[in-house]
Amino acid sequence: MGIKDWPQGEGPREKLLLDGAEQLSDAELLAVLLRVGLKGLSAVELARMMITEFGGLRSLLTASQAQVCRLDGIGPVKFAQLQAAVEIGKRISKENLKRGKILSDPDLTRDYLMRQLGDRAYEVFAILLLDSQHRVIQFVELFRGTINSASVYPRDVVGLVLEKKAAAVIVCHNHPSGIAEPSTADRRITERLKQALQTIDVSLLDHMVVGDREIVSFAERGWID
Repeated sequence: MGIKDWPQGEGPREKLLLDGAEQLSDAELLAVLLRVGLKGLSAVELARMMITEFGGLRSLLTASQAQVCRLDGIGPVKFAQLQAAVEIGKRISKENLKRGKILSDPDLTRDYLMRQLGDRAYEVFAILLLDSQHRVIQFVELFRGTINSASVYPRDVVGLVLEKKAAAVIVCHNHPSGIAEPSTADRRITERLKQALQTIDVSLLDHMVVGDREIVSFAERGWID
């Protein structure tokens, strides 16, 4: 049964239009994207089955095409629809971040970094380059490592900052383990970066570590003077 065939007032699409998307469950939101279910399964039942199979909506939406398409009734078209929705979310987050000053709304920064790095299976070290008004110039992924570590070279960070004429930076990296707690090595490289940037009179505003569902800020912990 497709969503259009549901009794009046019961379909997730109608519920979304009447009450707003925030009132829908994860399964109902996913059903709107899927549009139709399978024989014997409504779109919502199919969505619920998919979420259960992957252990959550986030795990489903970050899974590979091969993993998702192993499910009955899910082919390349439905996978493409889901990935398009994920990418739209990322681009909206990026636009919101560029619209204002970083420090005036730190939640925008957290949301953006979580969308960019929260689902990576490998470690990524990136940098937000800011102008003198702390507006975003560019987000750049500098280094990629194994699932356990990434090599970070202060000279490359300094070179990029000079190239882009940034006045301040926020560095960030993810922990593929999902645990955002910074390591001793994370604190050590932060100090090295801070010292290197001071030589060119550029401020290191923060180092943010992205985990599965949280982000740890060095600045909030008082680890960056």
